Amino acid sequence: MRVPLKAATTLQALLVPNLGLGVGGLSKNVTRHLRTSWRPARTLLRTKTLGFMSCTTMAIPPLSLQVRDNIQLSQLEKKIFDRLLGTLRHFGLQTQLRVAGGWVRDKLLGKDCYDIDMALDNMMGTEFVDKVREYLLSIGEDAQGVCVIESNPDQSKHLETARMRLYDMWIDFVNLRSEEYTETSRIPTQRFGTAEEDAYRRDLTINSLFYNINTEAVEDLTKRGISDLKSGKIVTPLPPKETFLDDPLRVLRAIRFGARFEFTLDEDLKRAAACDDVKDALAAKISRERIGTEIDLIISGNQPVKAMTYICDLTLFWIVFSLPPESEPAIADGCDRLCLGYLDTAWNIIRLIGDSTFTDEQKRLALYAALLLPLRNTTYRDKKAKKIPVVNYIFRDSLKRKAKDAEMVLDLHRASDKFLSLIPYLLSNEDGQFVDVDSIGELVDVPVSSSVRILIVPHGY
Repeated sequence: MRVPLKAATTLQALLVPNLGLGVGGLSKNVTRHLRTSWRPARTLLRTKTLGFMSCTTMAIPPLSLQVRDNIQLSQLEKKIFDRLLGTLRHFGLQTQLRVAGGWVRDKLLGKDCYDIDMALDNMMGTEFVDKVREYLLSIGEDAQGVCVIESNPDQSKHLETARMRLYDMWIDFVNLRSEEYTETSRIPTQRFGTAEEDAYRRDLTINSLFYNINTEAVEDLTKRGISDLKSGKIVTPLPPKETFLDDPLRVLRAIRFGARFEFTLDEDLKRAAACDDVKDALAAKISRERIGTEIDLIISGNQPVKAMTYICDLTLFWIVFSLPPESEPAIADGCDRLCLGYLDTAWNIIRLIGDSTFTDEQKRLALYAALLLPLRNTTYRDKKAKKIPVVNYIFRDSLKRKAKDAEMVLDLHRASDKFLSLIPYLLSNEDGQFVDVDSIGELVDVPVSSSVRILIVPHGY
């Protein structure tokens, strides 16, 4: 398998201290760059005890966000909503049409959003979509596509969803609902609900807002969605422990949204998320696929370190990245923090080099590889007593990710180790000299152009 050179080189930079260079040598150049070009909100920490250099975000209270008083529709949105309202008039329907959730949140923040979820108060989504299509035909138009997504509780789809494509935008239609959960399952019993009941069943107050297209008004039925959006708070509509025990996946969603918007997690929410009952429910009630999907969204997001810090602080790391019963060597105390430190360093290196240098997939795999770097030499035995890397178990069993993801991360770990053999050779040359490395590909088993030239930068740069 071909290993992306940029990703492997990023991991190699994390391993430099293991040669005894500490935070000097080549690392000094990284230090210098970070000091002169990194954001003022970051401070450089030299962590000798853990053997790596880390940049940690300083705790800065969130600024009050600019939240609009009303929603400004694009021309496309106006046209779509006009057709939906036209359907009501054509058939004499008394249905209230509300856009729910993330679209409302993002529009109030002045962000574009192309994910419109419609909530209907008195009919199923499939029934309404049929009427929209009939109305469009009556005015000489047609929907570009119609489909029905069946309910699939294992994938967190508890309700049948009708989907229609209007003017190149897919729109989902569901009915307002109320949910009741049992202690042993995250799959709720559902019934038609009021808009208020639907708002309170949602994961976070900032995601509980509606935009009523009949009245052209934002509806904040929990009475705190807009205020929490303005103050940058992550809060659940109902008591957090109750909310999380109903659906423990909401813990990871709260963390992801908190990191994404750089909002503050409510203190009661954090206590609930870290309590044993919720952690047990997260481990028992949520499929590993869903956990893996949330972690993928976190790693691929704009603040992976912040989100993973929350996961560590709330003692959820080993719930998420569950391990086999026995491993060799045993996982040391504090390993989760070491994983976080490597992720932090890799994230800073990627940003120092420039996000555009990497594809999204290269960045995702490099960050996974950095996060799991402390486990690269840890193994367990399968049913046939064969030694298997623990990293492989985490990808295939804990997160239920693709096999090729595990293979690539393991290859990155092996390649980064081999890159270490280049460091003494590079350091033996005079500062400021270019070195032609024709055989670099042979040294590290990574395809590299024969024209590669490496600049040894003076330490004082």
